Amino acid sequence: MLVGFRRMGDEITYQVVPKDVFLNLRYRRIVLELGYSSEEYAKELWILCSRDILFWINTFIYTYNPRLQRSSRIVPFLTYPYQDLLIKEIQYCIEHGYDLMVEKSRDMGVSWIVLMVLLWYWQFRRHQAARLVSRVEDLVDKTEDPDSLFWKIDFAIKHQPIWLRPRSVHRTHLHLKNDETESTIDGYSTTGDVARGGRCGVLFLDEFAAVQEGDRVLSSTRDVSNCRIFVSTHCGTGTAFYRLSFTKIRKWRVHWSDHPEKRKGLYRYERGQVRLLDDYRGPVRSVDGRTYLFPDSYPFRKDGRLRSPWYDEQCDRAAHPMEIAQELDIDPFTSDYQFFEPSVITEIESRDVCPPVVCGMLEYDQQTLVPIRFVENPNGPLRLWFNPDGPNGSVPQEGRYVIGCDISAGTGASNSAASVGNALTKEKIAEFVSPDIKPEAFGEFCIALARWFHNAFLIWDGAGHGRVFGDTVIRRYRNVYYRRREESISKTVSMIPGVFLTPKEKLSILGAYRKALKDGTFIQRSHEANQECLQYVFTTANTVEHSASRYSIDPSGARDNHGDRVIADALLLKGFDTECPSRKEDTEQERLCTFAWRRKLWEQNRKKQFWFDSPLDNSVLRCL
Repeated sequence: MLVGFRRMGDEITYQVVPKDVFLNLRYRRIVLELGYSSEEYAKELWILCSRDILFWINTFIYTYNPRLQRSSRIVPFLTYPYQDLLIKEIQYCIEHGYDLMVEKSRDMGVSWIVLMVLLWYWQFRRHQAARLVSRVEDLVDKTEDPDSLFWKIDFAIKHQPIWLRPRSVHRTHLHLKNDETESTIDGYSTTGDVARGGRCGVLFLDEFAAVQEGDRVLSSTRDVSNCRIFVSTHCGTGTAFYRLSFTKIRKWRVHWSDHPEKRKGLYRYERGQVRLLDDYRGPVRSVDGRTYLFPDSYPFRKDGRLRSPWYDEQCDRAAHPMEIAQELDIDPFTSDYQFFEPSVITEIESRDVCPPVVCGMLEYDQQTLVPIRFVENPNGPLRLWFNPDGPNGSVPQEGRYVIGCDISAGTGASNSAASVGNALTKEKIAEFVSPDIKPEAFGEFCIALARWFHNAFLIWDGAGHGRVFGDTVIRRYRNVYYRRREESISKTVSMIPGVFLTPKEKLSILGAYRKALKDGTFIQRSHEANQECLQYVFTTANTVEHSASRYSIDPSGARDNHGDRVIADALLLKGFDTECPSRKEDTEQERLCTFAWRRKLWEQNRKKQFWFDSPLDNSVLRCL
């Protein structure tokens, strides 16, 4: 409860600070008269402000809103209930040393709230040290720019009564010091080494999702302060801010529906009818100038989402639905230009996705790479959607098996993934994922895995770390994919193993995979693989990539070769559609590309003196 006081003749009475704008302005006028009339009253008001931050904000702080059409754009700062709760949460984190993540819709006053909390500590508490960080320096401190953080602080100080402000303030660029309390506020722009080496009580990082070096910033600021406040709207799933949401950090969500003005007429269409969630009744003016009586004549949007007349108007003004997802809905998935349709992914999740039948690991001889047995383990990396037969666990004979692989550096920053499927049923039946396995070790495991699946056809991304993987595989396994000239009609096969995912080829195989998912011609069982589809986005260069790869901190620098389940699944589908060589014996082409066969052929020709008596066949000469 906000408690103020007013004078009734010679008597002082206490009352609740009014939140109505006109009543609050009248109240502020009375309080200011009291403060200016007596030093004792001024000191009493200072003590009240130092004890109650909400009283201080709602009685003495003004804010600036350039969008207001009225004569004055300087208005009293009156906190809404959701802001009161956020203020208390920020205070708790500062005083107990917790990091805080605030996911927000645009234009909810969160940046102002955080700044006012920091200013309150600077003004009324001794030896406080705060740091302000934004993506560029001009957004931290730029003279006469209302968008900069220090401008907002300067504005709030300037519009307080003189007897409430500190008597001595030292102000320079990116620095503010209260000489009375010896508290400071300093500013930085977000480089990878921001504030490294410094220490502070609280670090405020504004619009953190827009920071390109977000992962480095997280690392460099971890020891700077026990309390870091990350505030931002989402900018897709490839940001450090999005990944931060999966940690154990304290989280706070500020949605547009929390705002009393924006939620007027809140409604949702569900179960065939419109459900009103707010008791607003009154006229609503739309973008095209029409006026509706809410709810009697209002054209409700029947899409099942949380909406209001204000929200509907913002949707009509937006150039693309992505704007609404990013600015209002706090939806990191839809706030990117997604490659896969979310509705299709949702349908697959309910129709095909299911838990694995069994998890574990395949044991195999490390020298011969011959599979020995499947060992069950609930936390094992190899997940199966079938029951292995026999005591040692074997794969059913029925089926034509294919394994698609995507390879990472094995540094823990991204996954190496293998997807196993039955080409006859177009169904994914097994999945192996590990972020720590090296390419050469992954190659040996995939050889054993392919042999376990009755000499399965092996296909992988041959670029980047796939070269090391491929060198390991082709020395000891023959039933593999060889590069084809995809742009030609004949699809000429080369002697180079693996698929090389150039941007054009990557778009092609992911496009085919997207179509197969939509048409239901690829049966997806894995929940994780299905959800990873939502993280693939279009780029401005008209390519498609995993959103996390744009901000990868993999020390190998393998950004484009970001290993995951989706690429493995797309390669698996490509393997389904590729004509596999016979498993009973090697083809002539495969035999000719091996040194052992060429040596054997040379020995036979030597014994017959064929080498000296007649010219060799052209195909043999090419191999020799």
